[in-house]
Amino acid sequence: MSVRIEKNGPVWTVIHSRPEARNAMDPESAEALYDAFRAFDADDTASVAVFWGEGGVFCAGWDLKHAASLAGAEALDPFDFPDEDELPMAAMGPSRLELSKPVIAAVAGPAVAGGMELALWCDIRVMEETAFMGVYCRRWGIPLIDGGTVRLPRLVGEGRAMDLILTGRRVNADEALRIGLCEYVVPEGNARTKAETLAHDIARFLQSCMRADRRSVQAQHGLPLRDALRQEWQGSKAEVTKGIEGASRFSGGKGRGGDFSDV
Repeated sequence: MSVRIEKNGPVWTVIHSRPEARNAMDPESAEALYDAFRAFDADDTASVAVFWGEGGVFCAGWDLKHAASLAGAEALDPFDFPDEDELPMAAMGPSRLELSKPVIAAVAGPAVAGGMELALWCDIRVMEETAFMGVYCRRWGIPLIDGGTVRLPRLVGEGRAMDLILTGRRVNADEALRIGLCEYVVPEGNARTKAETLAHDIARFLQSCMRADRRSVQAQHGLPLRDALRQEWQGSKAEVTKGIEGASRFSGGKGRGGDFSDV
């Protein structure tokens, strides 16, 4: 099996392991990843997921050997949108899922083409200093069909996104951090450890409140300011009463001076 899950309390690490293909995505892996993240989202004991590619490679994109075996446009029919309400599985697996919980990408080596799109799908990206991204599918005339043209401009701005999409050039970890394509850069071999540490830190917080804020951030794209503010309030006002309990802990001495270690 090319996909497995390792669980540590509320943190699930979803592992993609096809080292012989540099973790390129074939149909079996795509479906297994899709099912794994759906299971994570449905499990009440799980709070945060880490997405990691085993063997020093996050994902080298769509398996081009498999792509070369396809016959015509009908091969993509399973990924088409039959109606406005349905979101079928994507070619890269989970990249169309709208999860209610956060996912952190732990990126080692290449996260290119569809692999870059999977990293963009995650909430936070941790890159090793030797890792890199890039729209490498530009070389073969394969378009971005797993959210790359949607999520990349939202992360780095349209101008930078156009540069990366049109040229297909390599983006090393230091540049990715500088332009907002990732949030953390760590020494080689440390991406999974850092991502799992972050995941456990996030899992300590009141989850309903955290998820309400996350949901508001994701849902405000394209809304006028007033509508976005109204949506924020309507989606989060129920959490305020729970926050009052947190305020009482603060008055009792917890969390002073920005201390997150004991809340």
